[in-house]
Amino acid sequence: MEDLNLVFGTPRPVALVTGSGAPRIGNCIARTLFARGYRVALHARESIADAHTTADELDAGGSDTLVLSGNLADEAAAYALIDGAHDHFGRLDVLVNCAAIWHARTLEETTAQDLRDHFDANTLASFLCAQRAGLIMKGQSHGGAIINLGDWATTRPYPDYAAYFPSKGAIPTMTRSLAVELSRRNPRIRVSAVLPGPAMLPDTLSQAERENAIHATLLQKAGSPEDIANAVAFLAESTFITGVCLPVDGGRSISPN
Repeated sequence: MEDLNLVFGTPRPVALVTGSGAPRIGNCIARTLFARGYRVALHARESIADAHTTADELDAGGSDTLVLSGNLADEAAAYALIDGAHDHFGRLDVLVNCAAIWHARTLEETTAQDLRDHFDANTLASFLCAQRAGLIMKGQSHGGAIINLGDWATTRPYPDYAAYFPSKGAIPTMTRSLAVELSRRNPRIRVSAVLPGPAMLPDTLSQAERENAIHATLLQKAGSPEDIANAVAFLAESTFITGVCLPVDGGRSISPN
């Protein structure tokens, strides 16, 4: 592991991970970053109890974790979240935008409100948090890193997620745009994205569906939340990478299957 003091300066760097309460990918990212030496702010909207449990497990009531809540599609709440983490720790080195929703619905059933809900949660919330965090990082000599979570399948969408995929499809463009914008304000701010593949298959999938998802990857296996978390940590600590959208999908996005 690269010396975080050399990357970010001292004291220990701070990471805020949105959508990190429930035991899913965001929670794994928070745990991984803590294990790598970060102080961590966990965000949850409905899974606050899970977030507090995680903080207790990591820090045993210490001062190296913080739990925050809020509806990130609300501008004031999103800004308050970022400010809360920065004010508590005195710095903000890494923001991971992991909070998201995804609801299956046929094209015939999809409404304008479905699209609004997905864009609010998956696109607008990520932008607002990145905007505020980036402008805080602007004032830090060492800058910082923002990592957005997209989805490999926005280039090869599958049926029944007609509201979800457009909202995630905006993430790569937003990532590149913010990388340009924020580098002009502080060249040590980096913005990239991770595009997960089948790293945490839903429990609702049948055995046949799980096998199909696995066999559709070049590596012929499912990934894990740790695979995504390690990619996030890599981008957070790689000081010569920005504007990159990294598929972590076992080769699913280029598989002919």
